[in-house]
Amino acid sequence: MHAALRRLVEERAGRRCEYCLLHHDFQPVTPFHVEHIVARQHGGEDSPDNLALACHRCNLHKGPNLSGIDPKTSELTRLFNPRQDKWTEHFALREARIIGLTSIGRTTVELLRMNTPDRVELRGDLFAAGLWE
Repeated sequence: MHAALRRLVEERAGRRCEYCLLHHDFQPVTPFHVEHIVARQHGGEDSPDNLALACHRCNLHKGPNLSGIDPKTSELTRLFNPRQDKWTEHFALREARIIGLTSIGRTTVELLRMNTPDRVELRGDLFAAGLWE
């Protein structure tokens, strides 16, 4: 990937994971990934419209998935798409937990494991220190 394309993706995202909103500065050791929203194996392209900035954890759990099972309805549901969807319509932060407000939000929170104890603790520490923007 060209450095200019990576820079564009990072700047557009404000150096935050576009899924869990963790800022790059607070990611321990592992750099953020420029990930394909629609994986290449599913026909996804390397265009800016198909790329998102993702922390290592969100990217690892998302993998090539385009959908998952909504834990509330048990229905197959597409995942959050940072290029098409507005974060605040699908998610909310409550006491350092990311809550899915819609089937897309719930499915994405579940599949990407956004609320593991260590992630909730990290968000809580950042909130307490006034570092979560």
